[in-house]
Amino acid sequence: MPNLWIIFTTGLISGGLTCMAVQGGILATALTREEESHPMGSRAVGVAAFLVAKLMSHALIGALLGFAGSLVSLSPRTQAIGIGIISLFMIGTALSFLDVHPIFRYFVIQPPRFLTRMIRGTAKTGTWYAPALIGLFSVFIPCGTTQAMMALAAGTGNPWWGMAVLSVFVLGTAPLFFLLGISIDVIKATLKEQFGVVAAVLVMGLALINLNAAMTLYGSPVTLLSLPKTVFCAVTFCPVRVSDLEATKTPVITFWLNGYKIDNPVIPKGEEITVTLTNSAGAGCIQAFTIPALGLQEVVPVGQTKTLTFTAPDNGGELAFSCSMGMYGGTFIVR
Repeated sequence: MPNLWIIFTTGLISGGLTCMAVQGGILATALTREEESHPMGSRAVGVAAFLVAKLMSHALIGALLGFAGSLVSLSPRTQAIGIGIISLFMIGTALSFLDVHPIFRYFVIQPPRFLTRMIRGTAKTGTWYAPALIGLFSVFIPCGTTQAMMALAAGTGNPWWGMAVLSVFVLGTAPLFFLLGISIDVIKATLKEQFGVVAAVLVMGLALINLNAAMTLYGSPVTLLSLPKTVFCAVTFCPVRVSDLEATKTPVITFWLNGYKIDNPVIPKGEEITVTLTNSAGAGCIQAFTIPALGLQEVVPVGQTKTLTFTAPDNGGELAFSCSMGMYGGTFIVR
């Protein structure tokens, strides 16, 4: 599943600024009108109403996006392709922040003009609830970072995880968004430019994490994380040499909080293999042990042990395994 801490950090560092650049003008209009109509009103209360309503609407949309992604039962490799496409969209979004090329502006989806006019009209009503209404409507005028998070929510294929992704992201934007909201009169356009690179780096980093997950879930023996080690082993030597190990038909894989540990990865080709899967402390997606190339998956809850039997490929080489989201993985050596 997505790393919620990274998503929160993305919202905290870049989300407030990039979203303020898109939604700040409308919010400023609503806050100004509110203060004109209600001299005793507090701008802080208006910003808080905006943020609470925004959290509610984004949580709902996140759940709907996750639910939409769960309607179709996809094979691990199809899921990997979907995550890869989402990652490329996020990379395009990051490059649009940097104005690398005009073509990347197409990664920033614009809402229909009639909807933008309606939201701006709400901001000019001068009613005390205008900031809250704009918070609800803000889901229809997302900034580029939010769009990337929406794609990520859909990619989870789970309504609860989809809700968690957008909720955590909005919570991350809240502190900076609140500070900027109450001092919106002094915010200059240059502020966005100063942090554009930061926003791009964070979104790009999250995209690369997901791209690595897609490669792992697809069953690729080489991923972005394993590539440095592969190159190192190619030009020098690796301290662990699997060539010294005897092939086994009964490997044991232990699930830990940070991934899988296999006692012996070498298995004989063309033979029936029975893997013992022991979940000592693996929570989240680690529980769903997957062999993408064979289309196999076994869910092992924490504290339980199960076995998975399959026939090893007739050809030698590597057979990758991973969790259901491609966040953690490893390989069997078939020979």
